[in-house]
Amino acid sequence: MKSKIIIILAWVGLFTLSGCDDFLEQTNTTNPNADTFFDSDEAVRAATAPLYNVVWHNFNEKFYYSMGDGRSNNISAQWSNYIKDYTNFNETSQTEGLEDAWGSLYSVVAQSCNTINNIQEKSQSSVSEAAKLEGIAEARFMRGVAYWYIGSLWGDAILYERTSDLASNFVVPASRQIDVIEFAIRDLEYAAKYLPRTSTAAGRVNRYSAFGMLSRVYLSMAGLTESGAYQGAGTTIANPNRGSRNTYYLDLARKAAMKVINESSFSLMENYGDLYTYANNNCKEAMFQLQWLAGSNSTLPWGTTNPIQAFFGWSTMVSDATNWGNATYSSWDLVDTYDPKDVIRRHATICVYGDEYPELYKKGGGYIYGITEEGYTEKCNIKKYVIGTHDDNGVSYQQSSGLNTHMLRLAEVYLNLVEAILGNNPSTTDATARTYFNMVRSRAGMKEKAVGEAITYEEINYERRIELAMEGQYWYDLLRRGYYEQDKVVQYLNSQKRNAGYRYIEGTTPDGGVKMYEFRSEGTGIFPATARHLLLPISDTDKGKNKYLDTAKYPAEVYEFDPEDKISESDLYN
Repeated sequence: MKSKIIIILAWVGLFTLSGCDDFLEQTNTTNPNADTFFDSDEAVRAATAPLYNVVWHNFNEKFYYSMGDGRSNNISAQWSNYIKDYTNFNETSQTEGLEDAWGSLYSVVAQSCNTINNIQEKSQSSVSEAAKLEGIAEARFMRGVAYWYIGSLWGDAILYERTSDLASNFVVPASRQIDVIEFAIRDLEYAAKYLPRTSTAAGRVNRYSAFGMLSRVYLSMAGLTESGAYQGAGTTIANPNRGSRNTYYLDLARKAAMKVINESSFSLMENYGDLYTYANNNCKEAMFQLQWLAGSNSTLPWGTTNPIQAFFGWSTMVSDATNWGNATYSSWDLVDTYDPKDVIRRHATICVYGDEYPELYKKGGGYIYGITEEGYTEKCNIKKYVIGTHDDNGVSYQQSSGLNTHMLRLAEVYLNLVEAILGNNPSTTDATARTYFNMVRSRAGMKEKAVGEAITYEEINYERRIELAMEGQYWYDLLRRGYYEQDKVVQYLNSQKRNAGYRYIEGTTPDGGVKMYEFRSEGTGIFPATARHLLLPISDTDKGKNKYLDTAKYPAEVYEFDPEDKISESDLYN
């Protein structure tokens, strides 16, 4: 079996995705053969549909939250073999899950490349140029997002644009981390230019989805590079402790976020909790969601359903049949981080003793955490992505909730903007930053910043962690800071109380905020975090198939980009 970086998901799901709303519900009468398939604009759109679910399935099932929230210590999971080693900084190149994680993201890359190449080479004359550009842009959006994850997590990696080339020779040199991030940027810039301004169907990404994702990825590049635009071999890789970021990319992050704000139709949902309901899949704030089918796994194609509820659900009263949530719950560090007044976001994200959820266990009159069922005073289970049983909502089944996975929301773009405006300063009183910072805070019922009142990095970090908790993002926020303040990030990681025990205390805080919990015991099994823990090791299995992945022996090389494949800044922002 060849390395997982050359997985080819040939046509899986293209002809079986039916039975749900919006663009995934398609009937394609075209012969399922690449040479004859691309005979209409509709066929091109059908070809990109699996890029929203099947290829992301293994990433979504565990890795989405295991790294984004487990590694960053939002989640405590001391008995989970796909989280605990990463939380404890005890992973090695043989740790379970590494090979699957690497392979799942390269599955996205491989199928995106296949889609791009097939549209370019096998579209018949009956396919419009507009449809081809849109389909390629959609696939490049997905590939760019996957490469951002790969570059963030592993640094150096294999870059390629044609899966078939790697199938015949996959023992190729790795490229540098800054080249991987630049590859992601070029894909996303292409998507920002050629995707339509409005989505062609609910759930499809559009031009502003790409700009929103660029606001995130530019922030990564701002930390990785010293100054100015990427220049191939001439790019100066920044000192990870220099304490400042490349202002060129900070400015691009600001511009990308403002494109979304000034031109798109995205807007914040009025109620934070509504973001995590089946009824609000593809809501007005969702800029990119993984699209899952609602229904039983026994009747739907493999890889098209969302199993996260099974891993977060703690009881058969709140999710169907399979419930592993008692072993995967909120860390003490996250519980202790919540501002006592941050009740709206806390209630939708984690469960606190006495919290009421009328949408759960409806046949029993609703669910009160810790009271409807006893035995929940020494943890706070995860509420986000837990939407109830089939009896509650009519759509959930065992390991299939029907709920989409948030990959990018407008609230994050607002916070990206604030961070970009803050730049290399300790604080900012910028009016634009204050406006969008306050919009996120106001929805959460939190006090807004007054005119002239400063916003600090620490406050932005708090907002990002709490706003996006359990949405697979906080580890990447820490990584981004580690590109220019590495020692501070390592120090922060070692200051966190990982695997700590805690318990509920009767009563509330004096100001009527969140019900109180107290620290009970230090965690065990935690190893000291070091700079090397800011990247994951590549599994021995994958290194055994491609010696060049051992970059200690074979240093990563500069990737040679096609100079014609760069979308100019003026094309995007003028």
